[in-house]
Amino acid sequence: MKTLFRSFTIITLFLSSLTYNSVAQDLLAKQAPLDRQMQLVDSIALRAMLLNESYLFPSQELYPEWDNDSKVHYTAEMPDSLCVDLRNFVMPTTNTKITDIFGYRRRRGRVHNGLDIKVQKGDTIYAAFDGKVRRLDYQRRGYGHYIVIRHNNGLETVYAHLSKKLVKENQNVKAGDPIGLGGNSGRSTGAHLHFETLICGKSINPALMFDFEKQDVTGDFYVYRKNKYQTIDKKTGKIIETDEPLYHKVRRGESLSVIARKCGVSVNTIYKLNGMNSRSIIRPGQRIRYR
Repeated sequence: MKTLFRSFTIITLFLSSLTYNSVAQDLLAKQAPLDRQMQLVDSIALRAMLLNESYLFPSQELYPEWDNDSKVHYTAEMPDSLCVDLRNFVMPTTNTKITDIFGYRRRRGRVHNGLDIKVQKGDTIYAAFDGKVRRLDYQRRGYGHYIVIRHNNGLETVYAHLSKKLVKENQNVKAGDPIGLGGNSGRSTGAHLHFETLICGKSINPALMFDFEKQDVTGDFYVYRKNKYQTIDKKTGKIIETDEPLYHKVRRGESLSVIARKCGVSVNTIYKLNGMNSRSIIRPGQRIRYR
């Protein structure tokens, strides 16, 4: 009788084990899709978190902090090179006429840090890329009403001489969002948009990235290289790299021969680089290119 009872107990335990394993397998089978769903939720949450961080602190790998008090040119350590993603762009204005180019202005003895595009007062100005408004301000003898946006691709863009600003500091913007209206505020002789592109506070020629005449970017990507001066070949449209130009600020009592000697170049080199000759007059504070 005991043997029969023991056999019955063993059979019962075996069947219970089978039932338990079956239930466990059913639970695991039901849990697997749930796990996948949870992983998907985690992935979506992670992507949302990363996107939110990019909006909170765009380009934080380049810029050590978010500072609304810094002026237009926020200075940070320059990378040796940077590949800037130009996709998903919007031209800041639909106007195509360039009234002043980037570079050294001989007639004024100073560098123009952006492009001037002819606009009418009240024309809509757009954010070029996704990003966040870092600074808004007004300079009576400079930029007038201006906006600085830091973008997720590493650029900062400046929109100056506006008649009205349509955004606020720390506001997230998408490419193509209206941010201001064209105008003639500040140091300006006519309604136009002064447009700058910056990397870590260094002015980069916007024409290397934006073709206003074609209303397009120059390519999907732009590669910045430290200590290289880049220009666009007018015939081929390709970017040409040379050593970055160097300038000397004229001090009181200096002549071109003195400057040439200090900079280790010939006077003829200075003539050629600056469009000067032996009759040219220089003044203190003027920037003279020597390379």
